[in-house]
Amino acid sequence: MTTREIVFDTETTGLDPYKGDRLVEIGCIELLNRIPSGQTFHRWVNPQRDMPAEAFAVHGLSAEFLADKPLFADIVDDLVAFLGDAPLIAHNASFDLGFLNAELERLAQPAIPRSRLVDTLLLARRKYPGAQNRLDDLCARFRVDTSRRVKHGALLDAELLAEVYLELIEARQASLGLVSANAGPVVVDPSAPLVRARPVPLAPRITAAEQNAHRDFVATLGDQAIWRDYPPPPEPAPDTPAAG
Repeated sequence: MTTREIVFDTETTGLDPYKGDRLVEIGCIELLNRIPSGQTFHRWVNPQRDMPAEAFAVHGLSAEFLADKPLFADIVDDLVAFLGDAPLIAHNASFDLGFLNAELERLAQPAIPRSRLVDTLLLARRKYPGAQNRLDDLCARFRVDTSRRVKHGALLDAELLAEVYLELIEARQASLGLVSANAGPVVVDPSAPLVRARPVPLAPRITAAEQNAHRDFVATLGDQAIWRDYPPPPEPAPDTPAAG
């Protein structure tokens, strides 16, 4: 069964969608079985208002740049179709959902229920209580490359957050598909002896003549030859290639 999740981020004109602030950018990354599928959704949106200097300093999207971009009404059908009914993953998710639902409400569209949210900020606070858990902090903690992030951008931040999310839920190794999702835990018996060598050595893969030629060569290298630090291999049967 395929598990589909959407990691998303928004940029806005401010902090409160019910005091005139609007969504200006949304970026979404699709995860299938905790692996980015390559499918994304990204749109800039004309907010039909000015851009406060504080918001511009964060994301660099000016009113002039956004003036010819589509209205939210023009992208809503494609956005809703892309989101589907998948869980939605965001950092400080109530902020992003608040703006998304405010835009949907303006168009008399159904709101997205909070039950669909996975908030990576809450996940990080549970895992690292008392630590700084901004997206930048988590990227640094997990060594996620942020060199492309000069300013905030919804799609890039969603890409970074997808990597952080997989680290937070410890799914990065699982996402490689090396272990079945239904596999049981591996139980290690601490009293069991560690096997440090093969109980029966592998048969040599060289002939006696080849081994003798190698020994003659090592003898010409002097007493400091690194080969003298290793024990000689077992003697093969005379002039007979070993099996294997």
